[in-house]
Amino acid sequence: MTTPLTSNTQAILLLTAPLVAGRGDLSAKLFSLGEYNKLARLLREKQKQPADLIGADASEVVGICARQFGSERLEALLGRGFLLSQAVERWSARSIWVISRADPSYPKRLKTRLKEDAPPLLYGCGDLALLEKGGLAVVGSRHVDEELISYTEGIGKLAAEAHRTLISGGAKGIDKAAINGALQAGGESVAVMSDSMERAAVARENLEPLMDHRLLVVSPYDPAAGFNVGNAMQRNKVIYALADAGLVVTSDFEKGGTWTGAIEQLERLHFVPVFVRNGNNAGRGNAALIHHGGRPWPNPENAAELGQMLTAAVESVAAEPKQEALSFALREQPVSYTSQVKPVEPAHVVSEEPKVISSPAEELFKTVREILRREIVAGHTEAEIVSLLGVTKLQTKEWLAKLIKEGTVERVKKTKPVQYRAATTSERLL
Repeated sequence: MTTPLTSNTQAILLLTAPLVAGRGDLSAKLFSLGEYNKLARLLREKQKQPADLIGADASEVVGICARQFGSERLEALLGRGFLLSQAVERWSARSIWVISRADPSYPKRLKTRLKEDAPPLLYGCGDLALLEKGGLAVVGSRHVDEELISYTEGIGKLAAEAHRTLISGGAKGIDKAAINGALQAGGESVAVMSDSMERAAVARENLEPLMDHRLLVVSPYDPAAGFNVGNAMQRNKVIYALADAGLVVTSDFEKGGTWTGAIEQLERLHFVPVFVRNGNNAGRGNAALIHHGGRPWPNPENAAELGQMLTAAVESVAAEPKQEALSFALREQPVSYTSQVKPVEPAHVVSEEPKVISSPAEELFKTVREILRREIVAGHTEAEIVSLLGVTKLQTKEWLAKLIKEGTVERVKKTKPVQYRAATTSERLL
């Protein structure tokens, strides 16, 4: 591995990973993503982190968590140290690294966009820095003809010439065609695998681009995991979350992973603009995705046109109102304003003093406060905070001044560039 496992990552591996290299009997059920999120919240409340489950005071911390998750289960999972050492040895021999959501090197794009849906673990082989570059996500069906393969390779080539990272799923068909087109043109690619990542890490055709830091194979799932429909579906949101824009080359109609992932982006997540290949031979699925809000792919003829188109698409998204980025908490708990109709109380209920109802601006500022408490636990520059919130520099300055005055945020570096961080780390996402 390129770097040693952190203690946090070791603990998360023991709790959530199958560690299939050891082929041992797993007597305790692994933590699901939802269960791990509950555990992470509990640890934050107690001002602990996953590493404390295997540290010097592990028995005390395990005891706290056992009330909710069971002591036998926790002890069985955390006691798999030998299996973990076998798995790490196997991964190291194949140059596979592992990072966790509790590590500083975990991609900010995934944390910011996916939040608690971000995978607790990422396994990879190649240059980790490629995960922070953005780029064009290209997705499509596995079973396509040679004409569409050639078309998709051309898109990969254009992305390389435009100096845009090509992000795809690494499966046969459209995914591999897009990645191959980019790599053959000297570009960079990220293959987000839902299965068989270990095999891709040692494949002969991948050796040169991996060594040249132009290819990264990465997966939220065990490197030796086989194909699983659910994993393939979940992997799609990671592909889009890492990108600046997406392109659906071809999709089945109302079925399959490509369709599901695109609809999820268009109707719920809205991470990036989603382009869709159109035209007479594009198919029923593609036509339906455009009907659902996909943008027709303009078929750029050269790298300059592709670069300009992607830049314009990203800027158009950045210019849209940022309620999606700023008020994810408010979406789940709608705020009642004075302009709304007040529910009629039952006759037998006696109202006390009227409750003070916050204005929309006050509610928005509350949400900003919670976002920064959680996201800027380390030093962040003003420019980084502007990007995180998706608002103007002037608005960010105003909010930061108020948060510093109330003690929620503090300056940690007063020389340029000035850096800020949350005054407490209790809300850190583990």
